[in-house]
This record gives sequence, C-alpha cells and structure tokens, in this order.
Amino acid sequence: MTSFSLTFKAGAGALESVRKHGFDVSSIGTMAGASGGAKWLVLSKLDRAIHACIVPRLEGPVHLIGSSIGSWRFACYAQADPVAAIERFEQAYLEQSYSDKPDVDEITARSREILAIVLGEHGIEEILANPLFRLHVLAVRSRAVMASENRALLGTALLTAALLNVASRATLGWFFERALFYDRRDRPPFFQLDGFPLQRIELTRQNVEDAIAASGSIPLVLSGVRGIEGAARGVYRDGGIVDYHLDLPHSAHEKFTLYPHFYGRIVPGWFDKKLGWRKPQPHHIDRTILVSPSDEFVARLPHGKIPDRQDFVNFAPAERVRAWRQCVAACDALADEFLEVVEKEQLAARLEPL
Repeated sequence: MTSFSLTFKAGAGALESVRKHGFDVSSIGTMAGASGGAKWLVLSKLDRAIHACIVPRLEGPVHLIGSSIGSWRFACYAQADPVAAIERFEQAYLEQSYSDKPDVDEITARSREILAIVLGEHGIEEILANPLFRLHVLAVRSRAVMASENRALLGTALLTAALLNVASRATLGWFFERALFYDRRDRPPFFQLDGFPLQRIELTRQNVEDAIAASGSIPLVLSGVRGIEGAARGVYRDGGIVDYHLDLPHSAHEKFTLYPHFYGRIVPGWFDKKLGWRKPQPHHIDRTILVSPSDEFVARLPHGKIPDRQDFVNFAPAERVRAWRQCVAACDALADEFLEVVEKEQLAARLEPL
C-alpha cells in the first residue's frame, strides 16, 4: 500500500463537484488558516508550493480568513512578495529565544518583534492594496473579567468558560465577542457570522498590525491588545478561543475553499480540543478542500509529532530549534507531493470525505 505524505479531504459539495467535474483552481474563492502556534511550521513549505502552482491561476478576489497563527500566515500571503515574507516569518520564528523564565511581557514583546519582521517596511500597505487577496482577521473582544491580566482572575475565568463550553459552545458568548477585522473592498462569505456576539471592524493602515497581534494573543501567555483603531474599547485576544479551526461559512456557493491545515480534522473552538463529539457544522465546510500532513508523515518527524507550543517547556532551546529545523526540512516532501497532485490532476482520486 502506498504511503502518502499528504491527506486530501473535502466537504460533501466539494467532494461531489471535484469527482464529477475535476478541480478548477480558479474556482477557489477562500483560503482558510487555523490557530495553532508553532504547528504552522509544518505548513511553511506547503505555503510556498501553493504560491508556486495555485496562486498564479487564481481569479480574484480571494478571501483569506485566519485566526491566530493563520492570520499571521495570511499576512505573508497578501504581501507583494509572499514567499519572501514566509521566509522572514519562518526564520524569525525558528530563531526566537527567551530568558530562562520569560513572563507575559517578555513573550509579548518578542511576538511584536517577529510581527514587525513579517510585515517588513511596506507590508501593511501591500496587504491593503493586494489586487488578488482580501485579508480578514479573527480575534475576540474579552468581556468582564476576561479582560483582566491578573493571572488568578483570568485563569479562573478561562476554566469557567471551558467547563461551560462542555455543555454548550454558545456559552462562550458570555465571555467573548467575535471581532472580524475585514477588508472593505469585497464582502466575504463569512461576513454575516452568527452564533456569537459579533463586531466588524474595517482593516486600515492604523489597525492591521494590532489586529494581527490581537488574533494571536493567547491568554496567560501574551498580553491582550488594547486601543485598536476603529474597534470598540476593550481587550482583544486570540481569535482561536472561539474560532480555533474556523467553524464558520467558508465559501460562497459557487466557490471552493482551500484549507491547508495541520490536522485532518476541524475542531471548532480552543476549548473543544478534547471534546471528540464537537464537530463543525456540515454546511460550513460543504465546499471546503482540506490538505494536511498524513499520520504516516507526522510519525516520521522528530519526536513523532508536529511542533507545538509545549516544545518551549519540554526541550532545551537548542534541542527545540534543531527539531523544528528538521521538521521544516522534512516538509519539502509535502510541497513536492502537493505540486504533483495538482499538476497531474490527481486530486479527485485522492479526495476523502471531510
């Protein structure tokens, strides 16, 4: 039996369409990017491959929707030289270093330094003027005690939210308000989000950097972001709390969503990671094509896993960096296989139900 490095899955509508009519790259209308911190490193070579064989054949506008690290990746996509931006991001992420016991302030400052490297001198202007891509960023606005930076209060509030979430995902709306920072040039298919309180904020020169920073501001790890231009007053945090893997309408009816992902499954919210029964709504992913590393590929990576945030705790800095670099190098196999599947029109044969 052939061992593949990639798994391709599709929602019901996309699966039927591709099997009957083939895969028309120009029908991609959305690209989705999940939260996941260091997990993004397993996608950096795949992101490059997408720019080599997919992006030149797209017909805009194409909506980019990301939470947390997904929005950071797409901030690279939407720059004039996306591959150079991905390379800057990868290098800065691999090289990040901290004191023996870094606090929230140190980690927040380092995160901002990395974001400045990603955006470069002209990145913000290029994102807002990109002729093909429309960047949209998901964060959350904290309610009540969730706005506190006191570790005891915030930790207790997060535990309470997690426990209530077991009973109903809708209870997250008591603690957080969705914040959709959007490119006003074209309305995305997920503009009318429901299920949670929603605030929509236009992306501008003044708030792009803060929006991306807020989208990745993990509670208890990084400080929330205040004073975002054009947004309601408050503390903005990681969009993955509500939209971990984006359980929201991905696609317009006639378009596909391409979703390069760390996993072959979609977990709706941050607190759902251990709730195996919590699934995305089928109509949200009906036109979605998800591409992810296979279990066999992941088993061959250093320590048999994708990089994650716990590596900062579990490994000495030099060991962590070495394992991460080995992972990135191994991911050439993902890029090569993706290019082959697209160029040889093998997607229909490889697709499985999502």
